[in-house]
Amino acid sequence: MKIVFTKTALVLLAAGALISGCAKHQQSEKTGIPYNDRNNGGYVKFRQTHPSPGPGMVAIEGGTFVLGGSADQDVAYDYNNVRRRVTIPSFYMDDTEVSNQDWLDYLHWISIAYPNDHEYYYDALPDTLVWRRPLSYNEPYVDNYLRHPAFQDYPVVGVSWDQAQDYCRYRTDRANEYILEQKGMLATVKDNKGKNNNQETFNTDMYLNGQVRGAGIDGKKMLPDLNPNAKGKAVRPARMEDGILKQAYRLPTEAEWEYAALALAGNTQFENINDGKIYPWNGLGVRSPKRKTRGLILANFKRGEGDNAGVGGYLNDKADITAPVRSYPPNDFGLYNMAGNVNEWVQDTYRQTSFDEVEDFNPFRGNEYTNKRLADPTKGIYAKDKYGRPVYDPATSGKKLKYSEIIAQQQQTDSIKKAAQAAPKDALAGKAYNPDQRGYADTVNQALYGTTTLVNDHSKVYKGGSWNDLAFWLNPATRRFMDEDNASAEVGFRCAMDMVGAAEMNPNGKPHFSVKKPKKFVAK
Repeated sequence: MKIVFTKTALVLLAAGALISGCAKHQQSEKTGIPYNDRNNGGYVKFRQTHPSPGPGMVAIEGGTFVLGGSADQDVAYDYNNVRRRVTIPSFYMDDTEVSNQDWLDYLHWISIAYPNDHEYYYDALPDTLVWRRPLSYNEPYVDNYLRHPAFQDYPVVGVSWDQAQDYCRYRTDRANEYILEQKGMLATVKDNKGKNNNQETFNTDMYLNGQVRGAGIDGKKMLPDLNPNAKGKAVRPARMEDGILKQAYRLPTEAEWEYAALALAGNTQFENINDGKIYPWNGLGVRSPKRKTRGLILANFKRGEGDNAGVGGYLNDKADITAPVRSYPPNDFGLYNMAGNVNEWVQDTYRQTSFDEVEDFNPFRGNEYTNKRLADPTKGIYAKDKYGRPVYDPATSGKKLKYSEIIAQQQQTDSIKKAAQAAPKDALAGKAYNPDQRGYADTVNQALYGTTTLVNDHSKVYKGGSWNDLAFWLNPATRRFMDEDNASAEVGFRCAMDMVGAAEMNPNGKPHFSVKKPKKFVAK
């Protein structure tokens, strides 16, 4: 007997493999209605899986640790890292710093996606002038560090906190776009015979809201739409429920960064930490104790005044400025250069007393709550900017609004909207609502910024020490800050990503309670 598979049949088979088990045997535990059956309403359930990390990332299993606990001295007398026990949820993190090549990829994408938008490209350029010093000949780095292939695997520097945020948004959309293209769920330039029919570039939020559809956009292998209201052999784009798309890339929080840098999981057995750390490696020194590499410096930093590399003929740390992003041994999480090379931006806004004030679960100071603006609330369509990205407005309430209240807000005039954004009100209680719940909306006099203090709402934390810092700053608990639109030759960054689902990374071989499956419901 000869079996013939049509293209439609292959699409359905692929969808069936993705859909949870043999859908005919799956049913709702609470109603008994079978899943994945168009004739029973088209309820869809997919196989529950633990998502894999995004490209370039490793899994960091969370847990409890003492924030600021690795600090053994405070030479700057800042008193800004008081010890505090906290819990960090599991997450993903780049194993290396973002490199010059990574940033050149970003610039190249801007040049092909928006060839006439010179402002967009210019704003994304790192500030190469950060290498200039009045009494130092650093012009070779000004001219060559970003673009010369000799430096392509070195960490990008001269990038502000704001630019790092833009890169995270770019990386999220490009990674998800590529996933959908590889699965045949989104058309490629090749599908369109070399022409990009998209008037705007792909955006993950817009795609999940159903606003990235149409001829030249829909792929040839989209998922079957089991909605009984759909006509014929209808197909649909991916949804969040499908588990296909990755979570958004972002900067790690300060607590996540410190936890990942210490990597105490490598010294832990049965919840007992055998040995603490003051660096991302074990021991009190900064040299390798291993036989083959004994005496070599374990990170790229400044050993003392005028000593950035060691003695000619035997350069100890092999670098005078930065080093390639995969230099030196990784820590126990598999992360490279969590001490030295370049400091790294984190997501938090700086306050000296953050350690006393943040929550003990997933501590973070930087929440600024926003809502996606609706262009048509009756259809749930997001407003978008000229790059096809959602427009965000300050949150107007601390809880979910009624649909009628959302409609009423959208119907306000522009002048009322501006007034509402300047002083948002809770539509339910009529009380003032501050979308900035970071805990630092204090009474800092902005007029005195730079006179009595350098700390304001734009002050962002960076950590880790650099090629031009002394060993003290290699301790993961140390913290400094800089204005979010400033940059330095000693500051770069790496990205993180939320992990959804179970917190345990390697459950195999560990004790677990048994869980019984629900009984199958049979209608009588």
